[in-house]
Amino acid sequence: MSLDRVFAMIFAKIYPMYVQKAEKKGRTKDEVDQCIFWLTGYNQESLKDQIEQESDLKTFFAQAPDFNPNANLIKGVVCGVRVEDVEDPLMQKIRYLDKLIDELAKGKAMEKILRS
Repeated sequence: MSLDRVFAMIFAKIYPMYVQKAEKKGRTKDEVDQCIFWLTGYNQESLKDQIEQESDLKTFFAQAPDFNPNANLIKGVVCGVRVEDVEDPLMQKIRYLDKLIDELAKGKAMEKILRS
């Protein structure tokens, strides 16, 4: 899939998949939200707005109020790709979020997921 097609994906369609993945492993929607808030600076209201507006991923990350400066501490592999080696800045942000949700679903403690 081309980068343009990935960037055009609607966050509101991806978000329920993140929640479903977490819930299948005994985690909660609130924990998914906490990961999103930590990474992007969104809060409950602004996240809801992004979902209702059906923002694409490019817009979702471009409008992130306060992208976490510690995101570069997120390391590891998602879909066979090392997140720290992703060259495109937007794709790297998408992979960071994917990695946080993967760690959540794998049962990692929130303090470790949020690099506290």
